Amino acid sequence: MKPAEEYILKQPEPFRDILMHVKTVIEAVIPEVVLKYKWNIPCFYCDTSPICYLNVSVKKGYVDMGFWNSAHLTKHLDKMVSEKRKVVRSLRYCSLEEIDDEILIEILRDAYAVRKKGFYKKGDIN
Repeated sequence: MKPAEEYILKQPEPFRDILMHVKTVIEAVIPEVVLKYKWNIPCFYCDTSPICYLNVSVKKGYVDMGFWNSAHLTKHLDKMVSEKRKVVRSLRYCSLEEIDDEILIEILRDAYAVRKKGFYKKGDIN
């Protein structure tokens, strides 16, 4: 078994169900996506371009679905959390019922569209 898949399957509930659902949606929306294991978490890439990562915070009680190219995202920014991070924004899920597939799909399509634009917009770097 690959380390990224092992990470997902070893998580306690409800996190495992959330991860499995999100993984299924990602793979359906972006069929060419590849699941890799980097920085001890599952990361999704198209070629060398990162799309998103999945990280479980058992202590805080959520799955963090982070998007590296968030400076270029335009969809549902009001649903995303940045928490003092300069580059990454994320969706956070505490339960499977919280996931709005329509919003998730729109954000994934947006992330796929901007995957080659880099982490910052020009002028964002001080």
